[in-house]
Amino acid sequence: MEKEKDTFRQLGRKAQVPQDYAPGVLETFANRSPGRDYWVRLNCPEFTSVCPITSQPDFAEIVIAYIPNERLVESKSLKLYLFSFRNHGAFHEDIVNTILRDLNSLLAPKYIEVFGLFTPRGGISIHPFANCGLPGTKYEALAAERLAKQPYRAVR
Repeated sequence: MEKEKDTFRQLGRKAQVPQDYAPGVLETFANRSPGRDYWVRLNCPEFTSVCPITSQPDFAEIVIAYIPNERLVESKSLKLYLFSFRNHGAFHEDIVNTILRDLNSLLAPKYIEVFGLFTPRGGISIHPFANCGLPGTKYEALAAERLAKQPYRAVR
């Protein structure tokens, strides 16, 4: 564990907050229980980005949940990654899919989902949901099931 601590670029150091989208800040560490299925849920209630057309700010709660495989995401690096969207212009649906794609590529989890609960803009709130399960496994079926049953939720 001591050796692994030295491999982190962000943890234990002064944060350098990226000024634009920065997937390169994401870091991982070894799953110490890779033979067990369990959920990791990460919640970012103060997510911000900007509209790519108007440059107006968008606010959301981003919820990331995954069943890890060999690697887990280091939380400080995730925080900096999510902060990197602050000045990044993207539509809500693109943001959720980008987060899913980046984390899925980085972690290769058994299952992962990302839910964006964006506050209303123009009287409409947008709540995109994206997920992915490890192909050819029960987690692929889990992804299809959870996507099909994703309930509409009134939020805020």
